[in-house]
Amino acid sequence: MRLSGRIIGLLKEYMHDLVQQAEQDAMSHAAFGFATQPYRADQAISDLLAILDDRIESEGVQVGLPTEFLHQMWTLCNKANDQISETVWLQQNIDGGDGSKAEVRKQTYHALITFLESQPDDDHEEDPTSN
Repeated sequence: MRLSGRIIGLLKEYMHDLVQQAEQDAMSHAAFGFATQPYRADQAISDLLAILDDRIESEGVQVGLPTEFLHQMWTLCNKANDQISETVWLQQNIDGGDGSKAEVRKQTYHALITFLESQPDDDHEEDPTSN
């Protein structure tokens, strides 16, 4: 199932919001002297699904997200989880990143968008989220 460009655009906005939130959290933690906690790609995906649930409930109809979209995203994220986790792990080890929440989210969401855009068209059903 391939998602439309409009849906991908909305996902990118939500992902950007989550990365910004993580950057703000890091600044707040640093200001108070708190150590950063390890953060994984599966946590970034869980955070994305949580914000999707929230946004679908609050503005889904206004932005054109179908009610079954959360289930579709959960299925796609579940399918991509291992591949994304490996990609993020490799990137962190090659690039020598700090593994911060913001960095892991950014890498995870980039890998997820790449995965979503590589999905084949589903010609068997007429779905509002497909191209």
